Amino acid sequence: MDKSVKDGKGGGDVTKASKKAKASVQPKSAPLHQDPHAVRDTREKVLEVAIGHEVRAFRKKLGITVADLAATTNISLGMLSKIENGITSPSLTTLQALSRALGVPLSSFFRRFEEERNAVFVKAGEGVDVERRGTRAGHQYNLLGYISSNTAGVTVEPYLITLTEDSDVFPVFQHDGMEFLYMLEGEVVYRHGNNLFRMLPGDSLFFDADAPHGPDELTKLPIRYLSIISYGQGSNQD
Repeated sequence: MDKSVKDGKGGGDVTKASKKAKASVQPKSAPLHQDPHAVRDTREKVLEVAIGHEVRAFRKKLGITVADLAATTNISLGMLSKIENGITSPSLTTLQALSRALGVPLSSFFRRFEEERNAVFVKAGEGVDVERRGTRAGHQYNLLGYISSNTAGVTVEPYLITLTEDSDVFPVFQHDGMEFLYMLEGEVVYRHGNNLFRMLPGDSLFFDADAPHGPDELTKLPIRYLSIISYGQGSNQD
């Protein structure tokens, strides 16, 4: 098992093996498909566009082509294309045919148009203390917000985690999804799988949470860090 510690600040002595491992965890340049400054086309607020988006999404979820759907519903290929692109307003009869063919309630086509987008604002110190597996080891979890359902189909749990003199090391967390850590205070050696990372304020760690992970050494207390866990809706979490 590799017990070499990767220093987020790049200081201190490291073994050749840890240097090699450190290189493997450096961020790799990859094309990002999400523009954080993008603004959606205002046409999505139009009912026809919202309906078209849902029809296309349900069709793709079933893994069928536009031609397949046209054959099932007796709706022309051209008309279906116009519906999916929000160019035309489908009649109630057409929507009923699409509803039966796609196996969804007719009302689901209006979901994107009617659904309210939620936001959660939490004042400093007003997060909700919750109990998770690490609570019994003296780890304090403060939930900073939660939205149960959203258009992305992803659940995100942002926590402020505090470790004190009463906390024990607990490097055996393992769950679905991805996790992002951001150090705010103190110093901790954090384990992910067979790798150890020495984390100081300002350091971050992003990882697949399916591997065993957790604080391996509480170096400087108190320790405070943000833990943001994301997973698909419907996944089982502790």
